[in-house]
Amino acid sequence: MGKKARDTVILELKDLSSIADYFVICSGDNPAQIRAIADAIDEYFSKKKIFPMGREGLDFASWVLLDYGDIVIHIFNEETRAFYALEKFWIDAPRIAVDTYDHV
Repeated sequence: MGKKARDTVILELKDLSSIADYFVICSGDNPAQIRAIADAIDEYFSKKKIFPMGREGLDFASWVLLDYGDIVIHIFNEETRAFYALEKFWIDAPRIAVDTYDHV
């Protein structure tokens, strides 16, 4: 099992919401992988001296939210992602291309 997130989408919310400038939405296959993705993201940002304002959902890991202020990262399992459908909720938000590389 790897840490690689699947189906990553970046939504630009700057002009649509005061919640955050960007939502990053991705999926993991199971709770252990979702936690590993969250840990890898935290490690990546902490090396740059950027620390989360909040972390939610790690106990059950069906939806983990990492709040970095201007960037909010959502890591879902497939069922929870389909249920909440954040991409559809923010349908007017511009999508930012995701480079395919192995940071997470």
